[in-house]
Amino acid sequence: MAANYWASTQRRHWLFSREQLAEIRENLKEKDKLAHQQFPLPDSRLLNIYFNQQLTKLGKRMSTRQQALATAQVYIKRFYTKVEIRQTNPYLVLTTAFYLACKMEECPQHIRFVVGEARGLWPDFISSDVAKLGECEFSLISEMSSQLIVHHPYRTLTGIQTELGLTSDEVALAWSVINDHYLTDLPLLYPPHVIAVMAIIVAVVFKPSQTSFHGTGPPSLASAIREGGAGVLAALGDKNAPGPPARIQKIITFLAESEVDIKAVIECTQELVSLYEVWEQYSEKHCRELIGRMVKSKNLDK
Repeated sequence: MAANYWASTQRRHWLFSREQLAEIRENLKEKDKLAHQQFPLPDSRLLNIYFNQQLTKLGKRMSTRQQALATAQVYIKRFYTKVEIRQTNPYLVLTTAFYLACKMEECPQHIRFVVGEARGLWPDFISSDVAKLGECEFSLISEMSSQLIVHHPYRTLTGIQTELGLTSDEVALAWSVINDHYLTDLPLLYPPHVIAVMAIIVAVVFKPSQTSFHGTGPPSLASAIREGGAGVLAALGDKNAPGPPARIQKIITFLAESEVDIKAVIECTQELVSLYEVWEQYSEKHCRELIGRMVKSKNLDK
């Protein structure tokens, strides 16, 4: 998986502008307006949180490493830029994405094992027939045009952590931020190195008092970025701004020398704040009920 990102299919085919992504989704909606009216679903970020939690449960049952789960989440995002979600069984799609991602990330799982564990989690939505997963795998590969290599921000983070003198706590927090960015559209909008820089800035500049914020503390981090981070974000975009603390200045200097797109970094940070704010509205039960109603009503679990 060490191929060059700049020559990758990810950069050439799976990077969109916000306008392009909105148009793609609107076109999918136009093709099946009735389904949208009959089966309303939560905000896409809330759905992403739900899918992430379900993938994590599946991954834990099979001791799967984080990068495979991240790749699965990217596959799901790519697939749903081609296929309307209301025409699918999301539980089968995420199980298949997990199975395929494990193969691509060189930690393969046997198809019967994956199906068995998935049925243990979602018995009402996953068939014991492994051929169903095989068919869905073919569909995923086809819709993604066999472009299956995914470049992740984790590599950039580990590559520059020493140069920036990051502490182990800061690296861990940045890693959690990278995990969380898969709950947004950011993997389809920005290169992985921009996401990694954003995660480092969040970890160093806006680090909350708690060791881990994932799942329970995002609103507090959103508040910290909104209230205390405006000056730092301004400094990132203005080389003539008043000097920030030396710790932050080191990062700003690095960004200036590396020619990272600062505007993109700031936009990514704002997207993360938006995620953490909407997270307060998340209800696993509500997501489960709406998805279940859709799948059962359309017989997509057969």
